[in-house]
Amino acid sequence: MIDISKLDELAQKLASMVPQPLRDTGEELQQNFKSALQTGLGKLDLVTREEFEVQRGVLLKTREKLEALERQVAAMETAAHTRDPEA
Repeated sequence: MIDISKLDELAQKLASMVPQPLRDTGEELQQNFKSALQTGLGKLDLVTREEFEVQRGVLLKTREKLEALERQVAAMETAAHTRDPEA
């Protein structure tokens, strides 16, 4: 999920970038930024770090299996070529 402390930090930075006369609303402005950021980020199709790491592990295992199969096919092709060089 979204790290709330990072969201607060970003909302504070955005609020500090607003011109001083508008900044007098302070906390309210920061809450509005935070709410807008949460809504916007919530609409994105994001995955958690845990989900990402699980998929990364699956991809790594799949890659290892593919490489093993490629080696097997190469060995079989070499063996077939050795038995019948004209094939």
